[in-house]
Parts: sequence; structure tokens; C-alpha cells
Amino acid sequence: MKLSVHHVTEYTYEDSVEWAHHAACLAPQSTPWQHVSGWRLNIDPLPDGWGVDGLELDATELARHLRRDPWGNRHLTFGHARVHEKLVVDSRFTAQLQPRPAPDPNRGPSWEAVAASLRYRAGRAMHEADEFSLASTYAAPDATLAAYARRAFSPGRTLAACGLSLMHQIQTDLRYLPQSTTVATRAADALAQRSGVCQDFAHVFIAACRSLGLAARYVSGYLLTRPPEGAPKLVGADASHAWAELWCPEQGWLALDPTNAVPADLDHVTLAWGRDYADVAPLRGVLRGGGVATLRVSVTVEPA
Repeated sequence: MKLSVHHVTEYTYEDSVEWAHHAACLAPQSTPWQHVSGWRLNIDPLPDGWGVDGLELDATELARHLRRDPWGNRHLTFGHARVHEKLVVDSRFTAQLQPRPAPDPNRGPSWEAVAASLRYRAGRAMHEADEFSLASTYAAPDATLAAYARRAFSPGRTLAACGLSLMHQIQTDLRYLPQSTTVATRAADALAQRSGVCQDFAHVFIAACRSLGLAARYVSGYLLTRPPEGAPKLVGADASHAWAELWCPEQGWLALDPTNAVPADLDHVTLAWGRDYADVAPLRGVLRGGGVATLRVSVTVEPA
């Protein structure tokens, strides 16, 4: 599956912005199942010190402004020290996707054994999954989330089987309701109100797993806008999307989409991953002036 991705973020300000500084996490990841090519980014107005207005930045120019975080994501920072009334960030690229191995519910250790292996003990070598078992801003463990997770994580079951059950449980229990939460909503609050968007579904899954001592991480990305004929359109396909990955020693990171109750596969384009949304927000910033801002986001993912 070869997909073309086009993601446009547009802020229109009520008043003039005098000064602004932004951080973007829009550079897509290349992985064993995803090859990325032709990533282009156009920012209008052009950031300070970035060449000539009206010219799209090439890959070499973009590379000068990118930095990598501890998980391999590439972040971009830019600023404006001139008056402007609008900001447009236009990202596009092509992703060649290969099928991922489907999670095998009959393979691997019990979830209790995996949780025990992730507990700290003197002399144990650190693993990449360790930090994803710890609390983070939007996906902190607590007793309520642990009790919720135990409905799916019954004693002795394999971790993969429990992860799949939790994915279906969340999709059944939570209502997908745009504007019922904000980007600052935490997992415990989304679970309490039983509604949210893809970000909240992912945070509930991650925090529930962490509440049992397991490792799970947040993945930002995109969904195919127009599915093949006869296939259902997935929820969240008209905006940026989010799902979760659960660490399973025998099978690696299991990519599970609790919003749609499906494992991530050829419909899912990976952008970045982190402990929660705070690590991989597509665009954030601080500014002086501007007043009330109107946000418009447009995402199109279609066969290339």
C-alpha cells in the first residue's frame, strides 16, 4: 500500500501577532513496515532565518532545523519576530506500507510475567520499554484504571490476548465524541466521563496498562481517508489520529487502535511515538498578541 499524506494546520488570529515561537513534530518515522519518501514542509510566513519568502524548503534546509528526541522522532522549532495575522503549516509525504504481523493472542508469556520482568531490581539491564511503564502527564496510572484494566487482564492470560481484549473493551465503553475533551484531558478524566476522541482512547489504554505494571506508548499518525471499496471508513480518518503500542517481549510492540478496535496495519501511517500526546504534539507554540485564534486542520490520506 502506497499512501500520499497531506496535513495542513492553519491558525487565523483575531489580532496581529508580534512575536511567536513554535515546535512541530511532523517529520514522519521510517520503520520496518513503513518507508517514507518526499517529505516536504511549507510554513507561511517563512520563519526567521529560513531562506527566501515564497520558496518551499528542500530536505537539506529542513535537516538543519531538526533535532531528534530520545525515541528517534524529529522535531522542528521555528519562530517569527515580525507581525503576522495567519500561520499555515503544510506537510506532505508519501508512505510505502508493508503488512505488519498480526498480534497472536496465543503466543508469549502471561501478562503477570511481563509485568514482573519490568519491575526494577538491582543489576537488571535497562530496556527501551522501561520508561513507557512509568507515569506521564496524560497517562498516569491509578487504582481506578487498574480496576478497569483487570476486566480484560484476567489471571494467567497471555499479554497479547489481554491487550486485544482491552482494545475492544475501550471501544465498547467509550463514546467517540468530538469536542467532549481537550488536548489537556488526562486518561482518568476521559475514562470517568466515558467519552473522548482518539487521543483519549489511546491515553486510557496506555494508562490502564501502566496501572498493572506494563509498558505502553502513544503513537501519532494518520488513517486512510478513503478505504478500499467494501471496507468501512475508520473513525478519525479526517484528522490526525492516535493509537497505542503495547510492549510484548515475544512479539515486540503491538500496535492497537482502541478507537476502531483494530490492530494498526495498512490503514495506519505512523508519524511519531512517545509517552503520551505531550511528547509528540504535531504543533504547539507561544506568542505575543493574536487575541482569539481560529484553528483549521485538514488531513487527506489516499492511495498514491
